[in-house]
Amino acid sequence: MSRLSEELRQRCKRYASGVIRLYVILPKNREEVAVLGKQLLRSGTSVAAHSREASRSRSEAELISKLEVLLQEADETGLWLELLQEDCGIQSETLSELLAETGELLAIFTSIVAKLKRPGR
Repeated sequence: MSRLSEELRQRCKRYASGVIRLYVILPKNREEVAVLGKQLLRSGTSVAAHSREASRSRSEAELISKLEVLLQEADETGLWLELLQEDCGIQSETLSELLAETGELLAIFTSIVAKLKRPGR
């Protein structure tokens, strides 16, 4: 039985797909963009991977651990997106949508982890 809803798993997969689509259109001839893009690709796709791992966790402690790593990866992805937009001047609808989705995923998974950690829930 999955510990995360299929809807959340699919949402994380769509997020990773959006990160891949953004990476593909980034101008790789700019060194700073190429470096940030690779970091973005790694952390952004990792969000989906960790949601899959969390959904197959064997215990509540393992679930919390996997979700906390997912949160770290999502927060890191947000940083790369911000740097690409603010410091590298990358403007795209996909980037803006990913920034918004990053915030929503952070809120959702932070809430889930807080609920799981609540004593006597």
